[in-house]
Amino acid sequence: MKHEQILSQPVVETDGFVLRPPRVSDAGLIRMHTSDERVARATRSIPHPLPPGTTEDFIRRAQAEVREEDVWVIDASLKGGPEVLGTIGLTRMEGNQAEIAYWVSPAYWNTGVASAAVAAIVEANPLDCRTLFASVFQDNPASARVLTNCGFQYIGDAESYSVARKAVVATWTYSRALEARKQD
Repeated sequence: MKHEQILSQPVVETDGFVLRPPRVSDAGLIRMHTSDERVARATRSIPHPLPPGTTEDFIRRAQAEVREEDVWVIDASLKGGPEVLGTIGLTRMEGNQAEIAYWVSPAYWNTGVASAAVAAIVEANPLDCRTLFASVFQDNPASARVLTNCGFQYIGDAESYSVARKAVVATWTYSRALEARKQD
């Protein structure tokens, strides 16, 4: 019997789903969703078409004891929904800061899932950050609304490379100051 690695990463509960570390068993559903060109084109790092092994490598990196990014699967299975609605992650930055990134399956676009996931991470502040940053492609105003609805403030324009688009794309950048958790 093979046991999955237990990560030192909290599970974050919401009314509609839990945010939990990725499992090897998530590979099929993550692959199915990230193979959708619409999902890949909304991110910087998901290639399209999705090469074999990409999803398994993503899960291995997310499960590594030493990692730069903590990733959570948006899992609604305990509430009678799908096991994978999308993912959300925090990439560590210097100065007790992190960058938040997320994707949601197109079947759940415009349903509040992304906003609820971002709000849950902001409230939980699992990395005890003082500031979160985010950037979205300027042709994705729905993702910008997710951030502003969760208290992020626009701080400027930039550009970022999209692997799926094979191009540099204009972005909007946002930040959100957080309160550090009280230490016991």
